[in-house]
Amino acid sequence: MSGTAIQVEVAGIERLQAKLRRMAGTDMHGLLDALGGMVAAQTQQRIAKDKTSPDGKPWAPWSERYRHSRHVGHSLLMGEIHLLQSIQHLVSGHQVQIGSNLVYAAIHQFGGAAVGKPGLPARPYLGLSDKDLADIEQIVDNWAEKMLRA
Repeated sequence: MSGTAIQVEVAGIERLQAKLRRMAGTDMHGLLDALGGMVAAQTQQRIAKDKTSPDGKPWAPWSERYRHSRHVGHSLLMGEIHLLQSIQHLVSGHQVQIGSNLVYAAIHQFGGAAVGKPGLPARPYLGLSDKDLADIEQIVDNWAEKMLRA
């Protein structure tokens, strides 16, 4: 997946790691696909409704000049909904990637300073909130329990 992505390791959830180690060799494609779909949906929720970074901080508002160029129905990161629709997940081996293949997605995530547009603030949408991590933990825990019973 080209475009923008952030790597997040969930290895710190020790209780889940112990269960996953006991299931070494188990096909995890279904689990990773479910997790990817859930995190992609959480990311889309953040873009469409929450308007906050994964840590809960509200995104910087539009500049006054830019605000006047927007139309009814436009909101932060939601002009023509291309970014929202571009959020996808990809399972590859023992990992899942969530991100966007749009070139401008990185500017929204990291801000414009790195690409010569210092006036564009970062509006992080990729990443995991505490609630996202709790949801991941619940899905992995349920999956692991189901696999251990089989």
